[in-house]
Amino acid sequence: MSELAASWPAPLARLKDLVDLGKPRLSFLVIFTCAIGVWFAPSVPSWSSTLVILVSTSVLVAAANTLNCWIEREIDRLMHRTRDRPLPAGRLEPGVALVSGSVLSIAALTGLALSSNGLTTLLGAVALGSYVLVYTPLKRFTPWALLVGAVPGALPPLMGWTASTGSVSGPGLYLFGILFLWQLPHFAAIAIYLKDDFARGGFPVLAVAHGEPAARRFVLLSATALVLFTLAAWPLGYAGPVYFGVAGLLGLVFLGIALRPGAAADLPRWARGVFSYTLLYLPLLIATLVLDRVG
Repeated sequence: MSELAASWPAPLARLKDLVDLGKPRLSFLVIFTCAIGVWFAPSVPSWSSTLVILVSTSVLVAAANTLNCWIEREIDRLMHRTRDRPLPAGRLEPGVALVSGSVLSIAALTGLALSSNGLTTLLGAVALGSYVLVYTPLKRFTPWALLVGAVPGALPPLMGWTASTGSVSGPGLYLFGILFLWQLPHFAAIAIYLKDDFARGGFPVLAVAHGEPAARRFVLLSATALVLFTLAAWPLGYAGPVYFGVAGLLGLVFLGIALRPGAAADLPRWARGVFSYTLLYLPLLIATLVLDRVG
């Protein structure tokens, strides 16, 4: 905990720890991608409904992360990157986290049910259940749990689309595909430069289970698949030539970084570079997709 947070009154420090369990830095990405799904739909719900949908989806992700922290609290003590989280550090009791995650789950699904439709609420429940009940335990046994975890991470834009249209179709599925594929090189790169920490926690990520060269090949293949998929928006009629050109340029830079000569000699540094670029790549790509669609 930072010196500032440590100086807060106990109730505020406790509240901060509860908020931290939900990983609030993810909230902006969730709200952003869900809003894109709403924006792409031919008709948009009222502003009040849209606001509730966005907030509820963000709270749903916070609930999933809180329950994930509760399940993995003992494992988190073993890893450098997680040992200062509220539960392994002993600043919060496990029961408090469980109650918080449960209440947030109920509140989020209720908000979705009241502001959208049954399909969107069902997708929210699938996102929560697949992350907490499938991905969280599965990642202790196989590196391919990443493919399962990418599903709930890609659902927010599809939920925004279904909240507006009531159907799983067209651009909503395309946005889901972009988010799904983007997560693969993003998280595989993290697992390379934090390989030793994941090994301490007993997580057989690809770099641990099959070695760093295999993990690098996966990053290359998944990045290539992502770039090719993003270029399909123009022929599918979801965006115009401006988007196609920008997506192509962003993709070439991505592949250039992924194929950088000499990367094998310093894979952790290379992986950090890939990870950093993914954080820039996605918002630029989606913003261009939105602007070209509007135009």
